[in-house]
Amino acid sequence: MMRNIDGFIAGIDKALRVIAGVAVASRPNPALGVPDVALDHAERRHSAGLMRVNHVGEVCAQALYDAQARFSTTDAIKKQFAQAAQEEGDHLAWTAERLQELGSRPSLLNPLWYAGAYVLGAAAAKVGDAHSLGFVVETERQVEAHLASHLTSLPSQDDKSRAIVAQMRIDEVEHGAAAHEMGAAELPKPVQKAMQAAAKIMTTTAYYL
Repeated sequence: MMRNIDGFIAGIDKALRVIAGVAVASRPNPALGVPDVALDHAERRHSAGLMRVNHVGEVCAQALYDAQARFSTTDAIKKQFAQAAQEEGDHLAWTAERLQELGSRPSLLNPLWYAGAYVLGAAAAKVGDAHSLGFVVETERQVEAHLASHLTSLPSQDDKSRAIVAQMRIDEVEHGAAAHEMGAAELPKPVQKAMQAAAKIMTTTAYYL
């Protein structure tokens, strides 16, 4: 019982830190040493909007992986989720730092994004490890496509944001591949479509809020 209580407290502490934007990267920021060139108001606003969307994605990733690890029944899968969460934590720190450099802020709706993602992660895990891993594969596939679009949409001279997004994309592809190799089941098409629709709502809203 004490272990459950300790786990609950640790989970609440992590959620509060993620929502508040408190994150420390374990790897150097890919944008370190990249010149920060001047952006006009519209370019800075657009870069900030895209990086806020990416930051929200990392808030959701922390919630998803924490829930999936907590409710998984396999130690190997728990370990994989924990490792992926650490790398996603790097993304969280990098995007938060870039937002600050751009003179902007994280999404005001981070508590809502975190809570919703945690519920989805828990539900996926309860269905079974194969479908939980399948949820990761589909999520990372959509995120990779989303990051690829950002690489073309960012202002051409914003090399700092582009360096961060490029490394994030590499990591997301690896996370999806790892989940696939561990026995991910393909999700039904209606579930994939529902995930795409939810992601569209999140990204559109987070760009502004």
